[in-house]
Amino acid sequence: MKLRSFILTAILVTGILTAQAQLKFNTEKFNRKGEATLWIQKELVEITWPTGEGKSGKVQFDMSPSNPLFKRIALGTKTEPIIVSEDLDAAFLLTVGKRDLMSQNGWNIFFDKVPLRPFQTFKVVLKKTNIAVRSTGTRTVVTIGSLTADRFSGVLEVTFYNGSPLFNIAAVMSTKAEATAIVYDAGLVSRTQKWTNLSWTNTADQMESAAVQYSDSARNLGVKYRTIAAGSKGGSMAIFPAPHQYFYPLDEAFNLKFIWHGNNYRKMLDGYGIGIRQELEGDRRFVPWFNAPPGTQQRMNFFCLISNAEGNQAIDAVKKFTNSDRYVRLPGFKTMSSHFHNEFIMNVVLAGKPVPEKPEFVEVFKRLGLDMVHLGEFHYTAHPKGPDSLRLRELKALFEQCRRLSDNNFLLMPGEEPNEFFGGHWLQIFPKPVYWIMSRDKETPFVEDKPGFGKVYHIGDKKDMLKLLQDEQGLAWTAHARTKGSVNTPDIYNHEAFFKSDRFMGAAWKAMPADLSQPRLGNRVLDLLDDMNNWGEKKTVITEADLFTVTQENEMYAHMNVNYMMLNQLPGFDSGWKPVVDAMQHGKFFGTTGEVLIHELKVNGKLSGETLTLNADGTADVDLKLSWTFPMNFVEVISGDGEKVYREQIELTNTRAFGEQKFQFHPKLKGRKWMRIEAWDSAVNGAFSQTFYLEPLAR
Repeated sequence: MKLRSFILTAILVTGILTAQAQLKFNTEKFNRKGEATLWIQKELVEITWPTGEGKSGKVQFDMSPSNPLFKRIALGTKTEPIIVSEDLDAAFLLTVGKRDLMSQNGWNIFFDKVPLRPFQTFKVVLKKTNIAVRSTGTRTVVTIGSLTADRFSGVLEVTFYNGSPLFNIAAVMSTKAEATAIVYDAGLVSRTQKWTNLSWTNTADQMESAAVQYSDSARNLGVKYRTIAAGSKGGSMAIFPAPHQYFYPLDEAFNLKFIWHGNNYRKMLDGYGIGIRQELEGDRRFVPWFNAPPGTQQRMNFFCLISNAEGNQAIDAVKKFTNSDRYVRLPGFKTMSSHFHNEFIMNVVLAGKPVPEKPEFVEVFKRLGLDMVHLGEFHYTAHPKGPDSLRLRELKALFEQCRRLSDNNFLLMPGEEPNEFFGGHWLQIFPKPVYWIMSRDKETPFVEDKPGFGKVYHIGDKKDMLKLLQDEQGLAWTAHARTKGSVNTPDIYNHEAFFKSDRFMGAAWKAMPADLSQPRLGNRVLDLLDDMNNWGEKKTVITEADLFTVTQENEMYAHMNVNYMMLNQLPGFDSGWKPVVDAMQHGKFFGTTGEVLIHELKVNGKLSGETLTLNADGTADVDLKLSWTFPMNFVEVISGDGEKVYREQIELTNTRAFGEQKFQFHPKLKGRKWMRIEAWDSAVNGAFSQTFYLEPLAR
């Protein structure tokens, strides 16, 4: 009997050792002297990290094949952790389609309709073959492999941020397949029934809650702040996506129910879960999804925030990362956003409908914290070429409504996307109302006075258009450069007089196309800014929204961006907005998604848009003050010599959430003709400056 018992024990021990031999641990890059701690026992790996306010977070990974990955998630003191959630699995669904790389401009295409071609959704499968833990600044990164889904493979990556009860869960995967476009859904699935209630904010900005019914089939939710929280006895866990990166570009910012909860989501995820989702058909216009070029590491991720409080308080904590979806005030700056095809004039004012005293779109802009909005009315809806009577009537209505809807705290500036004369798509702004008609025959004068309107311009070609901009001190710039209807612009006209004129500002930036492998957004236009600098042109780039419908229910913030203009005072409508136009032209502003702010930026004492002399050793003194919500990733100094572009990256992985700091850099810029600054955080939100122009030290 004793012999049989000994043999059984030997078999069990051998089995455990074999399992341990198959599971590979790697902790060589973990800093054991840091603030986070690591504990390993058999197949359990536990990370403890400081979350602020005297508390610590604790996540225990179970690496046994048959158990849920997240055995326990807790928050409390080091000696008394309180379990917030337990027995959870990270879940990802990867939808793979085909990118059209032929009909327009390769990976920069927007006019693509991926869901109209064959696609397929795959459950991402995790095999717990190995686990590595490394320290990166104030972060602890746990990598677990391997992940597979169709032709994609990779690892699961969980990142913990010291100083915050925040962590990120990412499926980092790549494919060798050509011309691939993707979207993903993700979340956490409960393997035991420990969650008791759910919380979210509805699109009317009201908090809602519901008891968890584990048998309920999964459903999609339209929410505000892109967040859902699940509560238990010990607290709650909120799940939310990166606020801008997760949303591929669309013409409309419709709220497409980006949250899900319930059992058997999409009939593919076993068990009850909560998470984030994408609507595969988007706004049913052009639906490009995310680029997934071969060999790129696509980071399909979501954030979790844990709290010992109820779900509504956890959601309030999440809202702070986007300042409650509002652009905060910054002394010495005024916020401005551009490019909205709301068509209020044609669809309401001139359509005979009741004109509301406070239109919804204006209230939405004000709630976003916008001081100024530049419109893009009459987008293929009006009579830009006349007859004169209709065109002037439309412009007059636009000017009257912009005047009426502006006040001491808000300026609504008229604007159009004319798309005539220059080529491609472009926008314009004048520093005051200007009447102009986009047609002119030989008998019609360039400018004339018309009763009831005053000065009226007739424009027949690009020379006329440039003269109008010069006479009225307006600006033009390329809309959605190198994509959409501007696929070849401004490149094809960068030699022309109108482009080289100081009246042609440059271009506008939007996070388009989308690529989850990139640590920044909107490379398309940032690269163009570098090209324009190397062309020797002093051009600027504002941010643009390029949206149609503007409603309170919409998911506006995810698709928005803003310009912080260097203005101490908001111009009034009747006095004109020349200070805004001047700031746009001369680079006195920075662009941002909203979470990263550039309070101060000087290079050798100069502001962006100005020319400076380098130090004797070919360096420059960069003084930068930033604030941020998500922990920062890096600042980058970008420069050029007229031919090449150079990048110097300053890692900021030692930062914590909700920081403000002054930095001093001394980049080597000998032989360079220009430089600029970008700053990006861990959720791929960012800010970018305009260009500084460089002169070598005189000998």
